[in-house]
Formats: sequence, C-alpha cells, structure tokens
Amino acid sequence: MTNILNQNLISSLINHNDKVLDIGCGNGELLYFLEDNKSIQGQGIEISHQGVKESVSKGLSVIQGDADEDLINFPDHAFDIVILSDTLQATHKPKKVLEQMLRIGKKCIICIPNFGYWKYRLQILIYGKMPVTKTLSEPWYSTPNIHLCTIKDFINLCEHLNISINESYRNTKNNIKKIRNPKSYLNNLLSTEGIFILTKEK
Repeated sequence: MTNILNQNLISSLINHNDKVLDIGCGNGELLYFLEDNKSIQGQGIEISHQGVKESVSKGLSVIQGDADEDLINFPDHAFDIVILSDTLQATHKPKKVLEQMLRIGKKCIICIPNFGYWKYRLQILIYGKMPVTKTLSEPWYSTPNIHLCTIKDFINLCEHLNISINESYRNTKNNIKKIRNPKSYLNNLLSTEGIFILTKEK
C-alpha cells in the first residue's frame, strides 16, 4: 500500500490524462487516487485475486497477473507512465521487471523500501533479528519480500543496466526530500524509502 507522502509525490510527477500502468496495484488505492485527481487513463496488474476484486469494485481497470511473467504481454511504449510502488522487492526477477517496465513505459516511477535505514540496521545489530516495522511489516518467514535492497543498491543496479535516474527522492517518514547527491551515505541511513523516476539510456 502506497503511503500518503509517496502518493502525493507520484501524483505530482504525472500529467493530466496520462496513460498509466500500476504494477502490483494491490487494492487499487493509488490508481483510484490518480484517476480522481489527475484524470489519468489507468490500468492495473495485480497478482492477488482479492486485490483485483477490490480494485474492480472501485471501478478500476485491473487484471490479474504476475509482474515476473506477464509484463512481456504489453506492447512497447504502451504507457506514458509505469508505476511500481513497494513491489520490486517482492519480485523474483527484479532486473527483468525493470527492463520490461522501461520497454512498456516512456517513464517509470519506482518506490522501494530502504533496508539501509538506521533503525533497521540497529534492530539487526542489537537484537540479531530481521526487523519488523511499518514498512517491513511481516516477519521474515512470511514476508512476500524476497529481494530487499538499499537505496545505494538500487542506484548501482540502474548504473549496471544503463538506466537513467532522472530524479530521485527519499522518504524520511516525516517528509520527502530530493536526493541531490546520490553518493551520500545519508540517503541510506536516514530514509525509509527511495523513489526514483527512470528512463532507458539510448
């Protein structure tokens, strides 16, 4: 579920009437917000039957599908914006998902939980256990998250895949700040999430 700070930032990055695909849209909360506030042409894909059911009950166009397997079915440049919010860490093939997103959309917005946040590090250091927090809300044995990373990890992956990060932001729990120095250790240490606007380098 996209938190209110991220939701407002994502909305500010989208133009009225944009054609938008929300991957892993859950119950459709973000899509509904964008359709209501930005008059987007929204489409969602969600792996859970319950999420699809709740989305459709809101009047949204959402299909059941797996981001790891089904993005290949969308044509090139089919959307102005492709969103992946708090979902990349739950995919089996994050590199392939990113590549498919950039093929499908002219611009991509990615939100990731940041496993480098100082409170998560402290929980591991002091208690020797995987953290359970509002952002990482399930214990390790039942979490859907299988590829947790840090903001630094994600930036390095984009460099490896020749993906351009046009803009990047960090959620500090209290506000959203623009990342002006991607190499700063504070991005990891003081942020619960990272938000990135991506395009594919030519």
